[in-house]
Amino acid sequence: MAERKVKIGAILIKSGLVNDAQLQDALKSQSQLGGTLGENLVRLGHVTEDGLLNALSDQMGLQHINLSKIEVPVSVQRLIKLETVRLRRVLPIGFEGKMLVVGMVDPTDLTALSDVEFQSGHSTKPVILPSIQFEQALAFFNKHEYGTLPLALQGDRGAGRRVKMDNNLGSFLSALVTWKGQDLHLSAGAVPSIRIDNELRRLNLPAVKPAEIEEMIFGILTPEQKATFGRLLELDFAYSLDGVGRFRCNVYRQRHSIGFTARHVAESIPSAAELGLPDFLREFALKTQGLVLITGPNGHGKSTTLAYMIDVINRERKANVISIEDPIEFTHKHKNSNINQREVGTDTLSFSEGLRYIFRQNPDVIVIGELRDYDSMSVAITAAETGHLVMATMHSTNATSAIDRLIDCFPGNQQSQVRAQLADCLQLVLSQRLLQRATGTGRILAWEKMTSSVRVRNAIREGKVHMLRNMMQSNVEEMISIDWTLAELVASGKVRYDEAVKFSDNNSYLNDLLKVRGALK
Repeated sequence: MAERKVKIGAILIKSGLVNDAQLQDALKSQSQLGGTLGENLVRLGHVTEDGLLNALSDQMGLQHINLSKIEVPVSVQRLIKLETVRLRRVLPIGFEGKMLVVGMVDPTDLTALSDVEFQSGHSTKPVILPSIQFEQALAFFNKHEYGTLPLALQGDRGAGRRVKMDNNLGSFLSALVTWKGQDLHLSAGAVPSIRIDNELRRLNLPAVKPAEIEEMIFGILTPEQKATFGRLLELDFAYSLDGVGRFRCNVYRQRHSIGFTARHVAESIPSAAELGLPDFLREFALKTQGLVLITGPNGHGKSTTLAYMIDVINRERKANVISIEDPIEFTHKHKNSNINQREVGTDTLSFSEGLRYIFRQNPDVIVIGELRDYDSMSVAITAAETGHLVMATMHSTNATSAIDRLIDCFPGNQQSQVRAQLADCLQLVLSQRLLQRATGTGRILAWEKMTSSVRVRNAIREGKVHMLRNMMQSNVEEMISIDWTLAELVASGKVRYDEAVKFSDNNSYLNDLLKVRGALK
């Protein structure tokens, strides 16, 4: 036990989070009161739990998990005995591929990990579990017998939290983060609004005046950003508010005044379990070449999924990764890979300029924040065809329309060649939507996929992509329709039927799938 205490202490000192005096203070408290070293550091006020989790995650190369965003199935719980869960302070979470993901309050406890592997019969992937959430999980098991109900902690959406609301940008952004909203919207003559679970909610404040918005927004722009906005009449930029968070922002002109939108960007990259991402996504993140597209409408988590895939590469490959983003949302620290993030407007003039010389920068992986024009699409296909892994997001209604949009971006005399190139290099198109949970709180992911196979390659090469849409309903391994995942969500009670219908590609097919599952009569 002492060995583990020293190891965690050394990690925290190396990270600069605590000093030696604070460490000794916490060790003394631990010997008197018990608990983990981290719990005692938090109890004494030397660190915050978020700061502790981030430091351990960065120094140990492990993710940390938020239990309020996931559900632990009964079948997973039963892989480990309750006495082991309590004694070792571990919790089985779910599977990532064939590996059992295990939440650990003390991620240095290798003996606990060995016990879990022996009992479960599975190789394990440890993730850091906040001690507070572990205690909440134990309370859940005390109330409901262990291994009888899925573990579902109610996440605090912040709706009951009071925020001091003043008519200033800092107050608006604080409310956005506290209430776990997605976006803040400011328009002259309108009441400030926050989007929560995809629904716009007005704040209890008066409408903002044009001069007030201008003063707020110009107060956070640099002289260079003001000049760019004055020239282009719109601007994308990232903004960090000390003690609150990081935001992806857009300012634009509307009716002779300024409009503003800000999206909160999480400080840490969520795990696959938190995001509800399918297991196969990790496999495609670790491909060494080809094109991977993440598609869907704005605001449905494409950038977060892309950040997860970069994080997989960062942890598991030794690669040189170069991204072009507008703006940078998630910031990645160098781990096993080098992650070079370039922001449009700050590090490069445009996507096309940033990609023009990218091959001279010797990338193994190229990440394009959004494929939006001929230049970026041309470089993406060429790079994927010549031995690089290219990952990018696109706006499209579904997986097959993404292929059509790519091809249609090229002049007619080039499209035959592009179809041949795309047929050879395409690895995956994942189209995703975020739906409101049946509880009314939070959102959950639905997706469809199209991966490379002989029939997919032939359809692309021969200009018969429209035929793939019908083939989606066959649910062969390489093509799964979004209706299939919607049916799974409705049948399991995670999403209401009327919500699923909003995002369905074919309502008749969705109904047929639900009848088979006994969820619709």
